[in-house]
Amino acid sequence: MRRFSLRLALTLPLLPALLLAGAVAAQSPEELDGAGATQTPVERIPLKEPVKPKTVDDLLAELKRERNPQAARQIANTAMATWSESSSPTINLLMQWSAKAAAEKRNAAALDFIDRAIILDPKFVGAWNQRATLHFTMGNYKKSVSDIERVLELEPRHFGAIAGLAGILTERGSKDAALKAWGRYLEIFPADREAQEIVSKLSEELAGQKT
Repeated sequence: MRRFSLRLALTLPLLPALLLAGAVAAQSPEELDGAGATQTPVERIPLKEPVKPKTVDDLLAELKRERNPQAARQIANTAMATWSESSSPTINLLMQWSAKAAAEKRNAAALDFIDRAIILDPKFVGAWNQRATLHFTMGNYKKSVSDIERVLELEPRHFGAIAGLAGILTERGSKDAALKAWGRYLEIFPADREAQEIVSKLSEELAGQKT
């Protein structure tokens, strides 16, 4: 109550000045001249157009060009956030509930929430990718791969899903396929140093097996 009263008190002294300004503005130019006021031309400041948010296409084009690892990581995070944002507030809420439940190890509830999101919008990439991640953390690799495949059907450039697939293939010992997946990943996100190191290590291991 005190904070509201103080804010009101700070606002009230401005009212007479605002009313006076309004009264002056309402007078005609002739009235102002008669009162001895001097008119000065007011230069109109052009309004700036609002900056449009970057699309996924814009972000991925930047990501492919960027060679600074830190700057590239920021672009990648923005792209992932864009993929994870639905136009439906209900779906976004279900995604949040699912993530919270997963963090609390309530996997059944997490799956239930994300399943509902997918039912509401079967073409929403973010929900499929989140469920793929959840299946992976639960050790359900087969289900995770199935969801990843669905993600890549909807968005072949989803480097997060490609990295998840590469990780599962590595866990399964499919190093050849994993190397191809990482190569595909680096075509989209070339500045990822960690992925570069993984590719280098896998290449050495595969070369050693052939000799």
